[in-house]
Amino acid sequence: MWIKDTSKDERKTLAAAFAGFGTDAFDFMIYPMLIPTLIAVWGMTRAQAGSIATGALITSAIGGWAAGVLSDKYGRVRMLQLTILWFSFFTFLSGFTNSYEQLFVTRALQGLGFGGEWSVGSVLVAEMIQARHRGKAVGLVQSSWAVGWGGAVIAFWAVYALVAPELAWRILFWIGVLPAFLILYIRRNLKDPEVYHANRAKMKQDGDKGSFLEIFSPQLLSTTLRASLLATGMQGAVYAVNTWLPTYLKTERQLSVLNTSGYLLVWILGSFPGYLTSAYLSDRIGRRYCFMLFACSAGVLIVAYTQIPITNSLMLLLGFPLGFFLNGIFAGIGAYLSELFPSRVRGSGQGFCYNFGRAVGSICPTLVGYLSDTMPLGTAIGYMAAGAYLLVILSVLTLPETRGRELMPTTDPVPTG
Repeated sequence: MWIKDTSKDERKTLAAAFAGFGTDAFDFMIYPMLIPTLIAVWGMTRAQAGSIATGALITSAIGGWAAGVLSDKYGRVRMLQLTILWFSFFTFLSGFTNSYEQLFVTRALQGLGFGGEWSVGSVLVAEMIQARHRGKAVGLVQSSWAVGWGGAVIAFWAVYALVAPELAWRILFWIGVLPAFLILYIRRNLKDPEVYHANRAKMKQDGDKGSFLEIFSPQLLSTTLRASLLATGMQGAVYAVNTWLPTYLKTERQLSVLNTSGYLLVWILGSFPGYLTSAYLSDRIGRRYCFMLFACSAGVLIVAYTQIPITNSLMLLLGFPLGFFLNGIFAGIGAYLSELFPSRVRGSGQGFCYNFGRAVGSICPTLVGYLSDTMPLGTAIGYMAAGAYLLVILSVLTLPETRGRELMPTTDPVPTG
């Protein structure tokens, strides 16, 4: 097992990042499951429900880049503590809202911390872990999304089974603050990677204050743009599906809350080995081939899931491979983006590209909501996801392979191709 080949500090970093991203997933994935209740309680339209998701994703893009920039200057671990406290607090505050407008604001503010946590955590792991295990390590952390999402689904089922929907949705937001307390102690015992300290020391010695805008310099601009389009396609597809699948199962498939939870759990169970398999393949066959394999497979499965007449039993079975490929594709993105940028702007570069993709991809849930006014919801989801995966394939064909690249302070090679 590759984990046995890691140091104590590397394992501590992995454990903390895994728990942190799982908490991130729990707090974020609560909302999509509550959309049908909020539509019923407040009379929200689907477009309004989608705009709340889009608003949170847009602010998460801002928060992700800002946290990446600040982590280059003030350290990875310090920013991790700040971001997790931020998004947990505003998830909790969402439980006290009484209108669409209020929830839009609290979820938008929650998004700032949500975006920052991933950006900083993935850079921390990428810099801490040895190059030959980087893809597997960052992919392992990414797999915690399935754990946190599964916890959210189980909590959704349990709370709705015990409490009336009018109160249940509030309780689910309130408990979103609890996992944060499990993370704070672990993170206070972490330290920033040696490559980060070496880079800061070298910059101080040279009198170089650095600039986060360096990712737009002639030397890095092409890489920044292409990596941003790659992240846009990945996230546009998953946001379109993740945001609207619970509503699709309930309204078009006429499934109860209990049955909907069962379908989602199968989907989540598929995503966990999907993350781990993709992480392994990312180190084995390379980042680019792995992205293309998972994008093609996920696109075909989404079309089958939403647009081909199939029985509910077959849909249940298809949920496993759909979760496997739809979510597994993300396992390699953290390592890949870290390898595309030099140490001096790694946080800024990774934070910008991933969160540019998040901002543009966040439009997809709203577009699905509008499209569903003129076509079946399943059809709208399928069209949106297919277009997003085409962008993934076209983008990755233009980017270089970075598997095995060493991350060195200040003098990292700048990728070309």
